This record gives sequence, C-alpha cells and structure tokens, in this order.
Amino acid sequence: MVSKMKLARIEKGLTQEQLAKRVNATRQTIGLIENGEYNPSLNLCIAIAKELSKTLDDLFWEVEL
Repeated sequence: MVSKMKLARIEKGLTQEQLAKRVNATRQTIGLIENGEYNPSLNLCIAIAKELSKTLDDLFWEVEL
C-alpha cells in the first residue's frame, strides 16, 4: 500500500530529496516514514504536513477497517 504521505508528495511534484531539504530532514528519513519504518517527531510531522498542504490527519491518521 502506498502511504498517504507519498501520494501527497507526488501530487506536489516533489522528490524525497526535495521534501527532505524543505523540512530539514534526510532523504532516507522521508523514505523510511513513507514505508512505515520510522515514526517521526511531531515537529517533523507538522513540517511535512505544512509543506504538502495537508493536515496531520490527512497524512498520518490510520483508519481501521
């Protein structure tokens, strides 16, 4: 399953590297977050949400089915 964060990043036309630079993170960190292998700090989540023009819920809230 493709993460909501990755979809939002692609919609904005950003690479992992570009997003990483804008939120002061590494490309590897962005990749790990997108793959669900790293839990970012709240500050990083907020920075990513702002850069992608999304809410925290839009990007990180998981709905149980």
